[in-house]
Amino acid sequence: MIYLYGCQQNLIKPDDDLKSILEFICSQSHKLTNCGIYYGRQLFFKAKKIIGKYDLEKEYKSNKHYQVLHSQAAQQILRSVAESFK
Repeated sequence: MIYLYGCQQNLIKPDDDLKSILEFICSQSHKLTNCGIYYGRQLFFKAKKIIGKYDLEKEYKSNKHYQVLHSQAAQQILRSVAESFK
């Protein structure tokens, strides 16, 4: 199955407060992605199992990086990681 994703560039001129918030959200998103990749790799190499679509969400519901993001955003991040393993 082939997915085509569009990308829209939005240029903004954030003040210092907004810039700090955006950097925080992006860093938490990146850290959550890395957590998901780490867990998926460990599961693959140790148990020879591919991570399921909802397994990462179940595993990381209590993770601090997951909790600071909106739940739908965090879920989508982890689903993207699981999709990458397929």
